[in-house]
Amino acid sequence: MVKAGSPEHTANVQRQSGDLAKLGYYHSIELPDGRIIPGFQTIETQRSRIAQFPIPQDLRGKRVLDIGAWDGWFSFEMERRGATVVAVDATRKTRFHEAKALMNSKVEHVVADICHLTPRDVGYFDIVLFFGVLYHLKHPLLALERVCELSTDLACIESFVTDEQPAGTIPMMEFYEGTQLAGQFDNWVGPNISCLTAMCRTAGFARVDFKSVVDHRAHVVCHRKWPEIGRTGVGPALLLVENSELRDHNFSAHRDDYVTVWFHSEESNLTCDDLYVRVGPYGSRPAAVSNIENSWQANCKLPLGLAAGWHDVSIALRDSEFSAPARIPVDLPRDARLDRRTNEGIQIAIVCDGRTWERKQVRAGLGASVSAWVTGLPDGVRRTEVSFRLDGTDLPAAFVTPVDLDQGDEKGTKQINAEVPPGLDRGEYELTVRFRDEESPMVKIELF
Repeated sequence: MVKAGSPEHTANVQRQSGDLAKLGYYHSIELPDGRIIPGFQTIETQRSRIAQFPIPQDLRGKRVLDIGAWDGWFSFEMERRGATVVAVDATRKTRFHEAKALMNSKVEHVVADICHLTPRDVGYFDIVLFFGVLYHLKHPLLALERVCELSTDLACIESFVTDEQPAGTIPMMEFYEGTQLAGQFDNWVGPNISCLTAMCRTAGFARVDFKSVVDHRAHVVCHRKWPEIGRTGVGPALLLVENSELRDHNFSAHRDDYVTVWFHSEESNLTCDDLYVRVGPYGSRPAAVSNIENSWQANCKLPLGLAAGWHDVSIALRDSEFSAPARIPVDLPRDARLDRRTNEGIQIAIVCDGRTWERKQVRAGLGASVSAWVTGLPDGVRRTEVSFRLDGTDLPAAFVTPVDLDQGDEKGTKQINAEVPPGLDRGEYELTVRFRDEESPMVKIELF
């Protein structure tokens, strides 16, 4: 294998560029009547490239985005399989429209910069193809984030890499200020395989699978969701969900927000690969996991592409069941978070600070907690069935008494305790208790 960037490699690329100029087409195009327009890449080569990825033959009902479509063979192939296809390129200077007319195709062609392309422009896609583009970009990680945001299920990424095997290598990427790579000024970066897969994970994909390297091009499959497997065993106990930086309940899909998930597990030596965090419909692989004072903390990226609204957060270990969910608001102002279905049978009798027992006041900061005595909950209620909602956002119960207690003049109550994010703004909040799908009438508390 000729080393990338070597004189031999540069000479090969220059010779190939000359061949492309003579042919006019980069992709070979097979017409409906069986004739083939010859391009620099043969039909066999193109079929081999697409075969590196687990794309079904039947794509009816699916939307596919082809980024860097060039002459369009991959777009037309996805259309042949039944998909609705949008082809994106940074230029009109291709043979795409000519090929489209010859193919009687309905593929939509969009000229756009991938680093600025969003779902507002083209919508969301079940599958995104990102072939031979990454190393042409000055901002490869930003481009991968855009790819992640645009995809709802699968992204197929093919990119130039500087090595052949990922095993044991430190993630590294070369930067080409000039024409160091193949004598072409529009080749900006050369990641090794470990760097390419690490960037895909950092961009927000839940699962990243390296498949192969063929002629300096790595093939990587990126999934937005965790696999559908038979899960058994009790999952971890979710304790708290907060914004990693702000340590409050403000989340936005338009920022680079991270989510901190606090949970309890009897497991030891947990790693990022042991945890499956789910936010809304998407998985999010933790970037860091640590054990702090008998609780576990996992930090992960807020998934890209979440719509404004409420989204459930849950967590599983390997093949365990997912925890009971806690919902968080994404791009919801506080005055839009109060959408309760009230059950008058559940009542908060007493609410206080979980450490000082001050009534209707909770001291903010590290270690903040809230405690309440609640009537109307059945005996045997499980902790996972109950949570507080603070201005609509779930605070999972850390403790619930399974049978009734008497607290002062209040008879027949159950005590519930929960942790409070230390970064919440001081001020007045509305507190309810959620039991399954119902909520108590609200009481006001002051965070000070």
